Amino acid sequence: MAIYRALVPMVIDPIRTALLPYSARLEKRVPSDVDLVVIHCTELPDLQTAREYGERIHHAASGTGNCGHLYIDRDGRTESWVELDRVAHHTRGYNQRSIGIELVNEGRWPDWLHSVHQDMSEPYPEVQIEVLLNLIEELRRKLPALRWIEGHENLDREKVPATDDPARQVFRKRDPGPLFPWRKVLASSSLERLAG
Repeated sequence: MAIYRALVPMVIDPIRTALLPYSARLEKRVPSDVDLVVIHCTELPDLQTAREYGERIHHAASGTGNCGHLYIDRDGRTESWVELDRVAHHTRGYNQRSIGIELVNEGRWPDWLHSVHQDMSEPYPEVQIEVLLNLIEELRRKLPALRWIEGHENLDREKVPATDDPARQVFRKRDPGPLFPWRKVLASSSLERLAG
């Protein structure tokens, strides 16, 4: 990875800590047990809107919401919303063992479940992907068990009724979507796809 870093022609800003108000209420875990990175896109227009969604309480018993650990904006700026030793709610069935990384990208916004609005056409900027690759390698140094990487869409395959036609089924989750550069990410990182 040293060769890759030498080719990156920019200085990457440090990660800004911006913990969610409920982050201390999220379940604690042993970071050395984390073996998976799940890649998401926010499916929202910008980081500020993602923050508003992230602060919403969805789990009344714990007073917590749905969020990832780390958020990378289109320009590469990165924020930490949940500490690595906490379980964030980002991928059903995989939260305990994983780190959720959210890339700011519109995805299917604002009609996520509309049957004719399932295309994801916003490309991922090069700087966003370069920052992601550097972040993955930093996580590898901090989390020795980290071995796997996967997209949210491959871990949550549930279909739900479309908002415009309940007789039609659409995937609940499609992120990071078809424009995510898996080939580049896998060639430049030391992680393997979990779902094959």
